Amino acid sequence: MNGQTLIQIQQDLLTKAYAAFNARDIDSVLALMHSDVEWANGMEGGYVRGHQAVRDYWTRQWSLIDPHVEPTKFQPDESGRVVVYVHQVVQGLDGNLIYDQMVQHIYTIENGLIRRMDIQDS
Repeated sequence: MNGQTLIQIQQDLLTKAYAAFNARDIDSVLALMHSDVEWANGMEGGYVRGHQAVRDYWTRQWSLIDPHVEPTKFQPDESGRVVVYVHQVVQGLDGNLIYDQMVQHIYTIENGLIRRMDIQDS
């Protein structure tokens, strides 16, 4: 692994995903995901599955709100998933603050790609 630990490789993958999400570069984020990814739907609940569903979800989300997510800590859990502590700031399209909070994003990474993302309150 070129001297990198598995958690460093996973952290690099997720750091790229957050940067691309914040830049609204959907294609770059999708390239880091399994084709049948399960992605938590933070707006309506449940999950969206697959690249097209994630693209549609984010496109819809960004037409309503302006989210920014900044990872602050990466930590493996006992089941091999990666827990990311995230500072999440969501503004309306008018620039008004909707919320500013810490959340946890929990990732399952399979074969070097994001397989599933869950959300829980910090």
